[in-house]
Amino acid sequence: MHESAIALIELGAIFFGLGILGRLAWKIGISPIPFYLLGGLFFGSGGLVPLSGVTEFTDLASEIGVVLLLLLLGLEYSAAELVTGLRRSWLAGLVDIVLNATPGAVVALVLGWGPVGALAMAGVTYISSSGIVAKVLGELGRLGNRETPVVLSILVLEDLAMAAYLPILTAVLAGATLLGGLTAIGVSLVVVTLVLLLALRYGRYVSKIVDSKIPEVFLLRVLGAALLVAGFAQELQVSAAVGAFLLGIAISGSTAQNAARMLEPLRDLFAAMFFVVFGLNTVPSTIPPVLGAAVLLALVTTVTKVGTGWWAAKRQGIGSMGRARAGAALVARGEFSIVIAGLAVSAGVVDHRLAALTTAYVLVMGILGPVAARVVEPVARLTVPRLRATRAQIRHQET
Repeated sequence: MHESAIALIELGAIFFGLGILGRLAWKIGISPIPFYLLGGLFFGSGGLVPLSGVTEFTDLASEIGVVLLLLLLGLEYSAAELVTGLRRSWLAGLVDIVLNATPGAVVALVLGWGPVGALAMAGVTYISSSGIVAKVLGELGRLGNRETPVVLSILVLEDLAMAAYLPILTAVLAGATLLGGLTAIGVSLVVVTLVLLLALRYGRYVSKIVDSKIPEVFLLRVLGAALLVAGFAQELQVSAAVGAFLLGIAISGSTAQNAARMLEPLRDLFAAMFFVVFGLNTVPSTIPPVLGAAVLLALVTTVTKVGTGWWAAKRQGIGSMGRARAGAALVARGEFSIVIAGLAVSAGVVDHRLAALTTAYVLVMGILGPVAARVVEPVARLTVPRLRATRAQIRHQET
């Protein structure tokens, strides 16, 4: 059979299979990301049905998927919203980093993966999945709840942290010296600050450059601009993902809304390919040895994320039920954990088990997050009154 025919058959099987898996995931009320990872494991090296004819396309498609993920994330926020969120919730963001990045770093050090592995795993366990969180909040009808702005502000701060973290990680993975790493930090912070200032003052001009009343022209301009910025950013040793994110921030108003609406199907398609490719590059036999560590890490970081949301909501004067909902909403990990692990593994300077651990961890958290958001209210109704009664009893005994 001709090579192109084999490639078309394999690609068709992947797309059709992803459609079935995605439908199954949404039907049972969880994110499709774990299913896409499982699909990649099934078709990858060491899987049951290895594929080889579509490697070049899937690799490029996965890179486009990362660019679109970060571009649409940037389109969700204006520069003003980011600055406001940073002012209001910077302390909650700091608590979030300490509580949720630490477990990943500790596990990497215990497993002997060194400082570079610790830096990568810290990012994997730190960042919540904005896509899963937004989807779950919408499905549960909680977008108008009092605790939802707290959740969104924490997600905004995590996105800002990623804008600084990804260039640093890229520099460290490239073998940069301490001086080079510090330079990368300085450059990334300067770039992010400049982009925010430019977006605040001149964002309307960026929007005019890509805007068009003709849908076809508009789509080509936005997608072309995103790929150009991502390519130049990667060439300058910044992250392609960060470049796309900053472009998304710079586009504002109705232009951003139209771009998000038109690009969303493309993002979902290429993002699905990204998760599949990550699964394809992970050997299934490497997962069982790290499964225990993944489950332990999932349990610990579920507690730390719930604690983060609870503490942040409490500072805003929100009641116990709202605090519980805020904490549970932040549990899910997904796309950005895989992006970080993908950068680390592709650089070839971290232990190969990091991919297996991240895959297992995201599989668990991608399922646990939506489930936790759904069951938190009945669980809180049972436990919160008991905790209050216990505290009241202790106070009574003390007096």
